[in-house]
Amino acid sequence: MAALSIDSQQISNTQHLHVTEIFFSLQGESRFTGLPCAFVRLTGCNLRCTWCDSEYSFYHGTPKTIENIVSEVERFGTHRVEITGGEPLLQKNVYPLMQRFLDLGYEVLLETSGSLSIADVPKEVCRVVDIKCPGSQEATQFHEDNLHLLTSHDEVKFVIKDRTDFDYAVQIVRHKLPPTIPYSFSPVHGELHPRDVAEWMLADKLDHARLNIQLHKYLWGNVPGK
Repeated sequence: MAALSIDSQQISNTQHLHVTEIFFSLQGESRFTGLPCAFVRLTGCNLRCTWCDSEYSFYHGTPKTIENIVSEVERFGTHRVEITGGEPLLQKNVYPLMQRFLDLGYEVLLETSGSLSIADVPKEVCRVVDIKCPGSQEATQFHEDNLHLLTSHDEVKFVIKDRTDFDYAVQIVRHKLPPTIPYSFSPVHGELHPRDVAEWMLADKLDHARLNIQLHKYLWGNVPGK
């Protein structure tokens, strides 16, 4: 597993989180696709997926207090916020941050790589958990106990690079994923055509699968802060 990209003393700071960016956009993934959403992208990641589109979040970041972050998000006028990264669960203060947004009446989403336990994430948070496929070269890093912690309020995302990844994801869906958990297939943007994944889904008769085409990338491309 790759070393953390920000200093562990900074991560453990009791007053701050290290933030790469805070921005307002449309939700591009998950069952919330198309809805306005504030995004808080935290700094640091313990994985190095081959297709990663947010490598700029691995390093540095600006220290902000929870109230600084909340204040910036409040300016957007939305009550939907996603905490993302990098890997947001690396920073222990992400938990009080999520709870603070919940206490303020926000709909809170967490996007996590699935490599760390989600046990301490507040149950009111929608936990969008990646299950890494072989094409990411990080498939062995998944925290398997997360499968037993998921509820129908959460969802699972598979990023699909090729047919091997798709077949891998289908095996997990059919043999490991509880049937009540929503899930989606997300083709790697610019590398695998969404039509291919759609045709595979239909051929395999995956009645509960959702195709996720990363709406934000079709609107703005790979632009940070969108």
